[in-house]
Amino acid sequence: MIGAGIAIAILLIAQLITWVLVKRNPDRNYTELKLRLKTWWLIIAVFTAAIAFNRATSAFVFCFISFLAFKEYLTLAPWRRTDYPVLFFAYLAIPIQYYWVSIGWYGMFIIWIPVYVFLLLPMCMMWIGETKGFLNAAGTLHWGLMTTVFSLSHMAFLLALPDKSEVASGDSLVFFLIFLTQLNDVAQYVWGKNFGRTKVVPKVSPNKTLEGLLGGVFTTTLVCWALAPFFTPLTVGESIGCGILIGMTGFVGDVVMSAVKRDIGVKDSGNLLPGHGGILDRLDSLTFTAPLFFHFIRYFHY
Repeated sequence: MIGAGIAIAILLIAQLITWVLVKRNPDRNYTELKLRLKTWWLIIAVFTAAIAFNRATSAFVFCFISFLAFKEYLTLAPWRRTDYPVLFFAYLAIPIQYYWVSIGWYGMFIIWIPVYVFLLLPMCMMWIGETKGFLNAAGTLHWGLMTTVFSLSHMAFLLALPDKSEVASGDSLVFFLIFLTQLNDVAQYVWGKNFGRTKVVPKVSPNKTLEGLLGGVFTTTLVCWALAPFFTPLTVGESIGCGILIGMTGFVGDVVMSAVKRDIGVKDSGNLLPGHGGILDRLDSLTFTAPLFFHFIRYFHY
């Protein structure tokens, strides 16, 4: 809950800065900034609710987030009308995955979607009998489940890890992961906006620059090193490695989702979050940082 308090304090400061900007520059348009702040209040409220109650309630909240992300993904991705029955089983896989989280069964949590659902869905498609576009449909469906459900469910399983100390509890790890991932996005944007010259992946995301990437990773690593003793059991060396990991993989998650949207021909994944786009636009970096942070900290400390 300390993390939620810090996030609320940061948002209050941002709200105050916005109010001053509007007062000092009444002719400038700050509508998008105001929308982004409103949406951030909603995001903080949801994640606070996710970690404030027992593990079952937390799993339900994270399950709903994965459901919204998967549903949004399916509105973008091309799939066959003949696969309607298969979608039922794909959606059914979501609450089952979070049930394993709620009871803390790591063995099933880690193989349910990568193994059982991976085998079950093509089997269902085979019984339907439509072979045209079979491989594309199976790949599209499973990639969606892996990114929006399996990857994101690692965030929820952080809550099932045993407390290592008074400060390193499950909810502090969730806050640490989300805060650093979002900070990395903002830092890369600010560094790129002010110093960006060299394009990194111009065909996928023309606005991403090497200077933005390196500046973001540096900022994230610095903050990770400074905050790790208050929220995690990481040592100094591990916190530096963790900062680099979150900085680099957050960037990769962002541009991979950009590649998907560019392939489909859309700018935003949706309009669920005013000022941000769709839920996938907000969670794209987390689809990479959540599982990697989870296994990084589990390897060293659990």
